[in-house]
Amino acid sequence: MGVKGLQYFMEVCCPDSCVPVDLKQMAGNHSKAHPDSPATLVVDAMACLRYWYRCPAWVHGGQWKEYINILQEFINAFTAVGIRLIFFFDGTVEEQKRSEWIKRRLRVNQDIAKVFQHIKTHGQQPNSRNLFCLPSGLATFSRFALKGLGQETFCSVREGDYEVADYALSHNCMGILGQDTDFVIYNTVPYLSISKLHLSSMTTVLFSREKLCRVLKLHVYDLPLLSCLLGNDVVHEQQMQRLRNIALDSYRKRYKEVQGDKVYAVAEFINFNKPSCEGTVGLSQLSLVNAEEEALERGICMYLLPGQTSPWVTRSVWSSEPTCAMSELVAGDILEAAVKQHRRAKSFFIYNVLYDGVVECSNTLEDEDEMEIPPQAILYLPVRERIYGILLPTQPDGSGHTVSVKEWFVFPGNQLKEPTRVTPKPLCHLKGPVDLRSLWFKTDPEVKTIRTSTLLDIFDLYEFAEELKHFDSSLIAVICLVTYIAIQTRQLSLEDLDAYLSQAVCVRFKSFRETQQLRTPVVDPRAVQLGSVFVRGLTYLIAANSACGFPFPMDELMPWKCFDGLLFHSKYLQAHSGASSEELLEGNSSWMSLFQSVRELVLEVCRKHNSPIHSRPRRRQYRDVWPVEVDDEPGERRPQIHHPTRQDFRAPAHHQQDYRPRARHPKRGRYHLAPRWTNSQN
Repeated sequence: MGVKGLQYFMEVCCPDSCVPVDLKQMAGNHSKAHPDSPATLVVDAMACLRYWYRCPAWVHGGQWKEYINILQEFINAFTAVGIRLIFFFDGTVEEQKRSEWIKRRLRVNQDIAKVFQHIKTHGQQPNSRNLFCLPSGLATFSRFALKGLGQETFCSVREGDYEVADYALSHNCMGILGQDTDFVIYNTVPYLSISKLHLSSMTTVLFSREKLCRVLKLHVYDLPLLSCLLGNDVVHEQQMQRLRNIALDSYRKRYKEVQGDKVYAVAEFINFNKPSCEGTVGLSQLSLVNAEEEALERGICMYLLPGQTSPWVTRSVWSSEPTCAMSELVAGDILEAAVKQHRRAKSFFIYNVLYDGVVECSNTLEDEDEMEIPPQAILYLPVRERIYGILLPTQPDGSGHTVSVKEWFVFPGNQLKEPTRVTPKPLCHLKGPVDLRSLWFKTDPEVKTIRTSTLLDIFDLYEFAEELKHFDSSLIAVICLVTYIAIQTRQLSLEDLDAYLSQAVCVRFKSFRETQQLRTPVVDPRAVQLGSVFVRGLTYLIAANSACGFPFPMDELMPWKCFDGLLFHSKYLQAHSGASSEELLEGNSSWMSLFQSVRELVLEVCRKHNSPIHSRPRRRQYRDVWPVEVDDEPGERRPQIHHPTRQDFRAPAHHQQDYRPRARHPKRGRYHLAPRWTNSQN
């Protein structure tokens, strides 16, 4: 992310611009200089996810209790030295960055395919950090985790970097903590590196825009042009190739080729073409074609914070706030509430539907060769249609126009050439259009019941509201998702069900240290897929909870309350190896009783929906294998175990039914998905 090549240039060619800093000392200096302002760091949370998720196991669906503890330790370290943290998450993808977002998502899909190939070949999670994927939904759950830990947390309504830079400058913060060279370009507070952060000593590196400018003989207001000429997420490298070639040709005629000469050449090009007199616009001196001028103007204005100007452009092409594309369909008070909840990270998904009519979902750890369990984007499509039906009109207007939501959802086979248009659908049991004002704003007991019924209707559990009253919110979440997955796929076995439910019961009573010590002897690709599908389902559950006016406390629907990846994986291997319910519930009679109650209800729901669940054990050879470490220590020997092949994971022939048509690519040995969403093409 950020400016192409600038991080490398500053670290290797301009090391004086990388200043080691002691955060405790920096906070003390800030407090002395600004006694009325607490020492505050604005955290670009999206850039910190990889730093935060240090759990050794990541392929199984996430070690959520362990992750919460890591976040708490992170917060405690800053609190101890008197630093207040403000967290910002990206709340939307700007259309001008869409192409870059797509490029990255497709690249991660390739990495995920390699991860599954490694699992199938070796029966283990990849140990290389170069082949690493964050657990599904990590960014979504992290914002709620930080709020639950008492931290002030925001979601952006426009470009996230812009809001971080603007907030930090306008609130007199001591710095921005992140990993994006765009923060060198913005004329804002100092930019501090999360990747260089050492919590034990509370030291990191400050990337100094002032020292960079001195080396390149530029003014701070020249940095946005430097960024655009080098290439960034908005102005792509290819767009400025002609100008860079001119700069490099001129530079190399006078200097021998050195490391970083592209940056030096572009900086010299900027200096040579600076406005010659007061009032002259700099871009007019560059002999640009129209496309180049438009791209540069847009790119430079992207970096101008409120009140800032640039001699390189005449106007700001960015408005101060995004415009609402759905304003004619949604009442003003509903929109206002949606924006407020979104900014404060209290809801999920709703703002994007009501404000833009555009939603996106990043990569999920899914196997492109999996035949039984569909990609989560397809599996949960009916849920999203019903959520849209709560928020938007489900019937055509007077002119026959039907509302649709544009979805950019990443899954194997989807090349993201264009968004999928999804039409809102009415709920099955509730009659007439949903009264959104009542769901969101009223507080009487009857409305609270309607909120719950509406959410259950989304997940086909409307008729079981009474039975669900016997369970707490976290178990209701599990019941909602497991029954939904079973009914939609018709491929869950009793063993899968027992794995889901036994881990959901056991995880409630385990500390993070207990889950931290869990190990599995082998990694099963189907169990990885089931874990990812469940965790991604929780994001749709909190979206439904947001749309329905929060019938359940959000904190009770989080994965650390009902899911642990390694625990699920171990229960899956046990269940498919013939373990009894007593073994799955670790011999605890009270856990066993709760498990049986949940299991009976899930089976009853599935029978009523004509989706009975049958026993289909897949393996027995791993039941007694001694657990091994997820990451080997140097010199440590791993027990010899049989590594599974594709045949080990294959269901009996009469269960090998594909859930979707596939089209064979003429040039490659891999299958590619054919279009298969109903009415999915524009």
